[in-house]
Amino acid sequence: MEVSRCKEMSGEKLRRRRRRSVRRKVKKLQRLIPGGRGLQPDRLFLRTADYILHLRLQMGILLYAVTMLKSLTLRQI
Repeated sequence: MEVSRCKEMSGEKLRRRRRRSVRRKVKKLQRLIPGGRGLQPDRLFLRTADYILHLRLQMGILLYAVTMLKSLTLRQI
């Protein structure tokens, strides 16, 4: 009986540690995402997905601009 109680306690410790770890990661994400501070995790994850799409779009635009500038530069040479 004592062994099962020890396992139960260690299982609870593990769950507590995991919850703390998740909370720390959510707080980090809240600081990274614009407008993320104070958002509940479900809203934060939606905002994160939107932000990732926004960054991908920006990257595509920048890559296109670089390609255009390179082609203009090559024509002038």
